[in-house]
Amino acid sequence: METILSSRSLSPLVGPRSTCSQKTVQFRPSSLVFSKSITCSSIRKQGFESESRPSPGRNTWLLKAQRGLAAIAVALALNFCPVSSDNAGLASEFDVINDGPPQESYVVDDAGVLSRVTRSDLKRLLSDLESRKNFHINFVTVRKLTSKADAFEYADQVLEKWYPTLEDGNNKGIVVLVTSQKEGAITGGPAFVQAVGDSILDATVSENLPVLATEEKYNEAVYTTAKRLVAAIDGLPDTGGPKFLDNKRESNFKTREETEEKRGQFILVVGGLLVIAFVVPMAQYYAYVSKK
Repeated sequence: METILSSRSLSPLVGPRSTCSQKTVQFRPSSLVFSKSITCSSIRKQGFESESRPSPGRNTWLLKAQRGLAAIAVALALNFCPVSSDNAGLASEFDVINDGPPQESYVVDDAGVLSRVTRSDLKRLLSDLESRKNFHINFVTVRKLTSKADAFEYADQVLEKWYPTLEDGNNKGIVVLVTSQKEGAITGGPAFVQAVGDSILDATVSENLPVLATEEKYNEAVYTTAKRLVAAIDGLPDTGGPKFLDNKRESNFKTREETEEKRGQFILVVGGLLVIAFVVPMAQYYAYVSKK
């Protein structure tokens, strides 16, 4: 009896242990094989994708070269074809006309070339002339003219706009200096022209304004012109003005032949850079892909 009970009592304990151990032994290898198969398949998939996709590092120099050449092409385009500032100059010269004559001074320095000392000296000189002789002279500087052919037409337009009647402009004078064209003009009412005289008017327009403006001495050009006009109105002897030296005044406008030559060079250079910047990298990339 004891033997039978002991065998029955031990059999359920031994049986489940052996069965669980067998299941554990059978399950662990299968799980290891399954995990290894998943790992191997993921590695193969990643390797296939890495081989199928082109490496970004290999094409980095192509992108940098393309961007660099494109930037050079744009820079050359801006250099050979700068943005035109005619609209700004046009608005500036019309602003001078529409704003009217200066109220607290005798200068409209739209070109921004006159110093504070020159404006102060002009105010003192011209205010003294107006108080003594009742002649009013305004000086106008502009950078560029686009609406009129020369400074004389612009000066006449300023005079007619600022002083529309004969009574208003009879004793008024207008001196215009165009800095980019290195020229000037003087106009005024009948009383002003008669008081100054044609010889002094012609001399200041051909000597003081253009000669000193060519040397970019704008302050001296304006102030010496004012002193010469005031001396003529006061009846003092003329001191003369500067003369052009042997060097001739050169035009700052390009001829038609120079413009056509520059345009041809520009088209050739920019076209070549555009071809290099876009066509060559595409051809290299196509050759790289076709080898795969």
